[in-house]
Amino acid sequence: MTAWVLVGGRFVPSADVERVRREWPPSFIAAADGGIDHALPLGVRPHLWVGDFDSSDPADPRWQDIERVAYPCDKDELDAELALRAAHDRGARRFVLWGAFGGRFDHTLALATIAINWAERGNDMLLHSGDESAVPFLGGKPLELDVEPGQTISVLALATLESAYFEGVRWPLCGDTVTPGTVRTMSNEATSRRVRLTATRGRGLVVLQHAT
Repeated sequence: MTAWVLVGGRFVPSADVERVRREWPPSFIAAADGGIDHALPLGVRPHLWVGDFDSSDPADPRWQDIERVAYPCDKDELDAELALRAAHDRGARRFVLWGAFGGRFDHTLALATIAINWAERGNDMLLHSGDESAVPFLGGKPLELDVEPGQTISVLALATLESAYFEGVRWPLCGDTVTPGTVRTMSNEATSRRVRLTATRGRGLVVLQHAT
């Protein structure tokens, strides 16, 4: 089961949004506080609205019939994390986090680490803001992505990637070690319609740029 979770970062309409709509059609949609603003641009109506409502108006008449769960501002979890858990409790194991980039940098980085942790627990995770997206990459689990030739792709290591291979790009990796802070894996370019990334150990993110 796939869930869309709408979070409070940037959302830019793009052709890749339609691809995600086809390949990750949602069975459940949860909005995390201000992420409700992405519902209309995406053309969806959330099933659930959660958060402390410090960045949205819970009295907005457009959403009065949506189930909601309110939390105090003083809490140990992001509203996005609460929405993810609610979707997971309803059976979702594949997640698209719309609005994952932009806004506060600390929130963006937190969402990236949450996505990786959830991927390590067996969930499929996609972070997307329309103009850019990211997927977790885990050592021992080959990753293949459909792309456009010339598309910009970056690999960000959050734990050292060992014996890393990156195929279908202008500057491939051939058994390399990629440590956190390495910048030579930034702004690569796809040379085919499919790229493949493998590593024996480590974890990170693969970030793609999309035309708008």
